[in-house]
Amino acid sequence: MKHVVVDLEMNPVSREFREVRRKLNEEVIEIGAVRLDENFQQEAEFQCYVKPEYGPIKKHITSLTGITQAMVADKKTYAACFQDFVDWVGEEETKIYSWSMSDIKQLRSECRYKLPDFDIDWLNARWVDLQQEFDDRLGLHNSLALKHALGAMDHKFEGTQHTALADAINTSAILTLMQDDAKFKETMKPVLEILQPKDDLSSSIGDLCPELAKLQKDL
Repeated sequence: MKHVVVDLEMNPVSREFREVRRKLNEEVIEIGAVRLDENFQQEAEFQCYVKPEYGPIKKHITSLTGITQAMVADKKTYAACFQDFVDWVGEEETKIYSWSMSDIKQLRSECRYKLPDFDIDWLNARWVDLQQEFDDRLGLHNSLALKHALGAMDHKFEGTQHTALADAINTSAILTLMQDDAKFKETMKPVLEILQPKDDLSSSIGDLCPELAKLQKDL
């Protein structure tokens, strides 16, 4: 079995497209993914900028992602880019992971609107919410953002945040760590100690890891 970790960047549909906004609030403007083999070793990357069809890239989206209108002006639209992604995933048995369910919800909505003949079950049958699996493993009631999860495992973010491929690559690091239960427990030991505090626990959360302060607030 192969394992694909995917991330999306989105842009809001412009207000003048009122009818569209009733069914679609955002459009995908970048798809980034990495494929891992059966041993969870990276073997391939996928990246595609997507030309939005209902309004230009908003300024705040450019500030967040670095994606400008000029970067997508001559790119494929969603239907073609998504089909490229499906072809890249291929026919081999594959699980597709993302950090939270927001990405699959976006893909479902955009496929229904722009690719009505696409079988949504292709996504549903393969999709895994890695954020939920991570939270369940640690017994968290509130979900952690990707950067906080990486910080908790003392993993430095590689690349630029809010670029789809970099986010996918960093998410895959969490997926890989989770395959080794002993290593995962050892790496996440400071978090587990906070979740199950001992009477003689003297180290503060700030001393253990700055990112863990986020965890304490969420408990």
